Formats: sequence, C-alpha cells, structure tokens
Amino acid sequence: MDNLTHTLTAVAISQAGLNRKTRLATLTVILGANLPDLDILAGLKDSAAYLQHHRGFTHSLLGITVLAVVICGLMYGVGKRLRPRPGVPVRGWWLFLAALLGTGSHLLLDFSNSYGVRPFLPFSGRWYAWDVMFIFDPLLLALLVLGLGVPWLLRLVSAEVGARRQRHAGGAIFCLAAMAMIFGLRDFAHRRALSILDSHTYSEENPQRLGAFPLPANPFAWTGVVETDTAFHVLRVNALNPNTPPEEIETLHKPEASPALEAARKTRTGRIFLDFARFPLGNVEPTEDGFRVSLCDLRFYSASRRGFVAQVELDPNLQVRSESFHFSPPRRAGEN
Repeated sequence: MDNLTHTLTAVAISQAGLNRKTRLATLTVILGANLPDLDILAGLKDSAAYLQHHRGFTHSLLGITVLAVVICGLMYGVGKRLRPRPGVPVRGWWLFLAALLGTGSHLLLDFSNSYGVRPFLPFSGRWYAWDVMFIFDPLLLALLVLGLGVPWLLRLVSAEVGARRQRHAGGAIFCLAAMAMIFGLRDFAHRRALSILDSHTYSEENPQRLGAFPLPANPFAWTGVVETDTAFHVLRVNALNPNTPPEEIETLHKPEASPALEAARKTRTGRIFLDFARFPLGNVEPTEDGFRVSLCDLRFYSASRRGFVAQVELDPNLQVRSESFHFSPPRRAGEN
C-alpha cells in the first residue's frame, strides 16, 4: 500500500481511543505504520537487491515485533524528556501496543495486495498475498480522508464558537469500519472472480493454475491470469455478473526451452525474480551481439504494461553482459 494510506490508517487507530491511553500514541502508531518500508534502502545497491529485500524481514511477524520494541523504546525516551503537562502521561506498555498496532497494520495492508509479504522470515521465505486490494485504492483513501477530515473540521468550528472541547472518536471508528467493509467486499468479489475463471476452458484446455488480481476503484473488476498446458491467458473478469464469461485480453504462449532462457534463469537477477514471481513468462530476443531475455510476472501484466520485468543481456556464448529488474513503462503502439 502507499504510505499515505498507511499513515491515515495509523491516525485512525490512534484516534479511535489509543491516544487517550498514553502521550505520543499517534506519533508512535504513525512511525510503526511506515518504518517497515525502510527495506527499500536495499535498492541503493541495485535493482535486484531491491526486489530481494523489499517486503523482507521488516515485513515479517518477527520483524514488526522487533521494530515495535525499538519504536517503543525511542518514544518512551522522548516522552520522559518532554515537559510534563496535565492529562495523559507517557505509559510504556501502551506505547508498545501503539507501535505494534502500527507495524501490524502495515503488514496487514501490504498482505492485502498482490505483491504480498513473507511473514515467516527468516525461517521461511515463502510469499503470501491476499490479492484483494490494489496497491493504491482511491476509494479506501477517500473514506479515510472523509472519516478523519470531518471531525477535524468540527473541532475547528467548535473552537471558533467557543464550545466546550470534545473528543471525537466517531470518525476514526468510521474509518476502521469502512476499511473492514471494503476488505470484506473485495474478498467476496475475489472469490467469485476465481470461481468464474475456474468454470471455463481456454483454447479447449483446462486451467492448471489461476489467479485474480484487483484493479483500482471498482471492487468487481479483476484481471484474471489462467495457465494452461501451452499458454497463459490474461482476461478481464466481471465479478458482479458471474454469467458473463471472462473477456480475453491477450493469450501468451509459453516459450520453447532454450539455452539462452535457461542461462537467464540461472543469473542472480533471474533467481531472485523467479522466487518472487507467481506467473513468470520468459521471452528470448536475438540481438546483434547475443540475446536479450525478458522475464515478466503476469500478476502485473496489462494491455498497456508488461509490469515487473527482469532483463538479462547475454553474449553469443551465453555469458552475462548485464542484468536488471524494473517496472516497465507503458508499451508503444504495436509493441508486443
């Protein structure tokens, strides 16, 4: 999820009542909701390191607990150095709970989309993904802004007219309830989309594996990926109408085995990418000085983008000239 959604979720968690238990609760939850993304610093080394370590240990159950302890210790130390004031004191256990709720909310939101997380690192590197939320959901973001913004405006008006100051937890509770409702609706639609995909044949072949991946805004519009014996089928699925067959976007035939493709798979970038990819598809393109091998993950494929792509340049002797990972730009007209 984007960091604005993480931050507003953290504010909602705190304003729902946690901020009345300890001083610095809101700042603690916000830190917890954003610090797991520190692992993007691995990208300073190279693009493959980014893919290998992003959503790594700091997005695991053990990692978010360690982060919560660190954040709690930091905020407790800061709180004890602040000038005392009437009201809520600094309470260590409540700060730890605030930090853990922040890091836990980050893990849950990232688990909800198709990229996924590895919650059992360092003991298991297996990826898990709920596949119900787009990486940026405008509806969820709008509800968070509405639920937190309206009470804030009411407090401003109350202060202007001199009314007695009141605590407003209703907006935060609305935000959390709306989030749960969106998750539930999307989970229902996701299960229906999978059922629709599984109920059809594709070029007279039965599905071997399939997945349904969300689109922004519309919870009933999904991108389906179906693997058969000879091809991958990328489709549009309308979960609102189960009687409507999936609409084919593109059929991508599986490549024939080749030494160049096998060499690319064995590179460092290739191994990292294939560990991450759920529906990998390779393409070998001869060049003037060797071969260009591209590996894409069809979870992120669309009519306009190839999505996540690992690219390996090989010389005629299949020695690696370069290797990289990137998110592809929009395709030009006529480009496959």
